[in-house]
Amino acid sequence: MQTNENTNTSETPSPSTVARFTELQALVAGMAADFQKFYADGNKAAGTRVRLAMQELKTFAQNVRNEVQSIKNGGAASTDSDSDAADKD
Repeated sequence: MQTNENTNTSETPSPSTVARFTELQALVAGMAADFQKFYADGNKAAGTRVRLAMQELKTFAQNVRNEVQSIKNGGAASTDSDSDAADKD
């Protein structure tokens, strides 16, 4: 049996926190059908879509990691346009 171990704190999550987590859940949920089609049914086109979705997840994860690091170090969270400008320098 799976348990849900949520810890209650006095702080409520900020809207951006909830939005990031919701976005992550949507990315993962969107992959479910293609995973099923590829692994259970052997659909090779679904495998291509799985690989594409995993690449998008990897990019999303890296952006979140950079955002967390920035916030942790005391800076404001950077937007995607800020990180793109930094990459060009």
